[in-house]
Amino acid sequence: MVFNIGGLARATGVSTKTIRFYEASGLMPPAQRAENGYRRYADRDVERLRFIRSARALGFPIGDLTEIMAMRDRGQEPCRQVMERLISSVDDVDERIRNLQMLQRELKQLLAAAQALPLDPDDREACVCDLITQKPRILALSAHGLSDQKKAVNLFPM
Repeated sequence: MVFNIGGLARATGVSTKTIRFYEASGLMPPAQRAENGYRRYADRDVERLRFIRSARALGFPIGDLTEIMAMRDRGQEPCRQVMERLISSVDDVDERIRNLQMLQRELKQLLAAAQALPLDPDDREACVCDLITQKPRILALSAHGLSDQKKAVNLFPM
């Protein structure tokens, strides 16, 4: 089957702009052209673009995909490189999860400190909004089990 760029986009779920970008970056080979200059794609282009889309959704960097696709184009099987990238992606996700869990703990500590303060204070140092700038101090207070912000101000001056 022969597709124009719009048909390829519909068949793969990839925008025409992204298809052009992939061509310009070398992920997709240059499209054949019809007499009118329109791009023409074959079934093999659909499969290639589906692989690229899926790999991108899994977090494969464009540089790695360029290398993988170049290997395919040379008739080499890139399975080892794909496996290495999968392992690397799992490691990256594990690190992001750890970072998100740390952020979650910080947010919960800030929330706990914020809930101990009035929403409309007369005293600026007892302001919920000020907690963001005091974050390191608030986290230190939480680590020491101090929940009373007024007492804590004396222990951890700004």
